[in-house]
Amino acid sequence: MRTEKIPTTVITGFLGAGKTTLIRNMLQNAQGRRIALIINEFGDVGVDGEILKGCGDEVCREEDVIELANGCICCTVADDFVPTMKKLLDRPDPPTHIVIETSGLALPQPLVRAFNWPEIKSRVTVDGVVTVVDAKALAEGRFADDEAAVAAQRAADPNLEHENPIEELFEDQLNCADMVILNKTDLLDGGEQAQVSGELQAKVRSGTRLVPTRHGVLDIAALLGVGASAEDDLHNRLSHHEMEGEIQHDHDDFISFIVTLGPQASKDNLLRRIEQTIAAHDILRIKGFADVGGASARLLVQAVGPRLDSYFDRPWRTGEARATQLVVIGGKHMDRAAIETMLRG
Repeated sequence: MRTEKIPTTVITGFLGAGKTTLIRNMLQNAQGRRIALIINEFGDVGVDGEILKGCGDEVCREEDVIELANGCICCTVADDFVPTMKKLLDRPDPPTHIVIETSGLALPQPLVRAFNWPEIKSRVTVDGVVTVVDAKALAEGRFADDEAAVAAQRAADPNLEHENPIEELFEDQLNCADMVILNKTDLLDGGEQAQVSGELQAKVRSGTRLVPTRHGVLDIAALLGVGASAEDDLHNRLSHHEMEGEIQHDHDDFISFIVTLGPQASKDNLLRRIEQTIAAHDILRIKGFADVGGASARLLVQAVGPRLDSYFDRPWRTGEARATQLVVIGGKHMDRAAIETMLRG
C-alpha cells in the first residue's frame, strides 16, 4: 500500500499567460514520470485539454487528462474537484505526480485549502503553486493600476468601488505562489525584464522564486519537486477576500459564451474579424478551433488582448465533426449580440 503522499503542482495565472504551453513542454520532457492532469477552463469548449491530449507522448494518455468545465474549480471544490481527486487516487496505477491547471479567473487559495479535506489529505500534498505571468503585458502596464491613487479615491468616497477585479485576481495569484514564471521574456526590450521583475518582487511573498522563460520552456526538475506543502501554509497565502473576512468569491465581473460558426473560407479573414472584434469590445480572451476550407487540419486560435496567435495543431480525425467554435471571455457588460455579429462577418 502506498504511504507516501502524491505531490501535486497547481499551475495558475491570468488568461493567456502561457500555462498550457508550459504544461505541454513539461509533458514532452517528463523523464519517466507518470503525470495526471486536471484542467479547469472558463467556458464549455475544452481547448486546453484538446491541446494537451494531442501531445503524442505516452506520459499524457487521454485517460490521464481530466477536464472540469462546470465553472471555476475554486468554486466547485466539493462537487467536482474532491470527487475527481478521489477517483484518480483510487486507480490501480495512480500517477506519480498530479498537475492542476486552473482557469485564468480562479483563486488558487480555495483550491489549496481543499487539500485539507479528510477524503484526500492523507494521500496528496501541494508540492507547489506556480503562477505564470505574461511579461510583455506587465511591461505594457496591463496590471499596473496606481494603487495609491485608488486608495486615496476610496478614502474620499467610501461608497465608490474603484478596485479593478483583474488586478485583485492577479495579486491573489501572486500571493499564493511558490514560484512565478515570468513568461514571454523574448518579447521584452531593453530593461523591461529588470523593471517587471522588480515590480513582481515587491508583490510576492518572501522566498518566492521568479523564473524567466521563453515559450514556457522550463526544466522539469525546477518545476516539480518544490516540496512546499502549501496546504499547511495557508495563513501566509491569503486572498483579498480572506483578508477582508470573506471565504467565497464570485465571477460576476466576467462572463463567457461560445460562438459557433460555419466553415471558414479564409483563415486571414477569420483572424481579421477576431482582431476587429477584440478592438471594438470589452474582451479579455478568445480561444477555440476553426474549420478552414481546404485545410486538412484544424486551426487553433488563441487571442489575449491585442495579441492573436494561430496555427494548425493537428489533422481532423476520421469521423470527427469539423466545426468552428470560439470561446469569448470578458467583462460582464460585453454586448454578446454585437460580438457574434462581428465574428460572423
